[in-house]
Amino acid sequence: MSEFVTLDEIRAAKERIAGVAVRTPLYRVERARLQMANFPEPEFDLYIKSESEQPIGSFKLRGAYNMVSQLSPEALRRGVITYSSGNHAQGVAYAARALGAKAVIVMPNNAPEVKKAATRALGAEIVEVGPASSERRLKAEELVAKHGYAMIPPYDAPQIIAGQATCGLEIVEQLPGVELVISPVSGGGLLSGIATAVKLSAHVGLADSNVKVWGAEPELAADAKESFYTKTLVEWPAAKTTRTIGDGLRTQSLGVLNFAHVLKFVDGIVTVSEEEILAAMRVMLSVTKLVPEPSGAVTLAAALFHADELPKARKVAVVLSGGNLEPALRERLEGESAVTKA
Repeated sequence: MSEFVTLDEIRAAKERIAGVAVRTPLYRVERARLQMANFPEPEFDLYIKSESEQPIGSFKLRGAYNMVSQLSPEALRRGVITYSSGNHAQGVAYAARALGAKAVIVMPNNAPEVKKAATRALGAEIVEVGPASSERRLKAEELVAKHGYAMIPPYDAPQIIAGQATCGLEIVEQLPGVELVISPVSGGGLLSGIATAVKLSAHVGLADSNVKVWGAEPELAADAKESFYTKTLVEWPAAKTTRTIGDGLRTQSLGVLNFAHVLKFVDGIVTVSEEEILAAMRVMLSVTKLVPEPSGAVTLAAALFHADELPKARKVAVVLSGGNLEPALRERLEGESAVTKA
């Protein structure tokens, strides 16, 4: 495998995950419908890539299955392990169950209960640690040394990047002429994968030659933006990143390999406030009927509130990375949307 994931590797991942991960829909949001949520009509056509419709409710199945399915029979017999706040946990658990392997997941004790329950329902064993992403990584490494499990990292591996990149490949196939793609960013698996797929597709004439790819993340966990613009990989303390409601975006730094791909293929990163994330969630629930978790709504928040910071584009695709929303928060947001309409 080369230093950077190749288009051939992404295409191989697409074939490998076919029949397990879903080729998710790309929905157009009618401009006039945004007025229902008291937003002015945007100057671009807006499309939402609904990764919430994956079997586990998020994009993470793509990378997890791509990596687990390439393990040797002996490695599968020993079992697999990962560290995750919830969505990658489900991806690895789902892949392990499909391939007959034991799965152990190290999760933070502040992970949403809906994600813990879903991970257990897939047959995985959960080990809880503190809230820092570094804590769960160290615990997972300790268990690998003790039991010989195969590590399936949440983002910093070429197999994970290639798997997540299949989402980008689908976007350029589903939306010819797309000019801007916005992906959430935390550890960088999805953003690095999508950007690689989109830019390599453009290089061979399968996408607009000027297509741009941007990342979006919370202001309260903006380590990726700082890393991107300083061209230096930085790490934020858990005390800062855990402040955001976007539990899937609390990773303290980009992965090393992900950072290299981001620097090579990504055009920019924008941050959004907590209020903007919640507002974007209300828009999705009321206008599109799609169900977003907070981490998945940062891209719509970027498109709606930060268009002046983004490149001008006629066709914009935002990735709804997951829909594993806590029931209580969904009820609250839907109630607020109803009051706003009234």
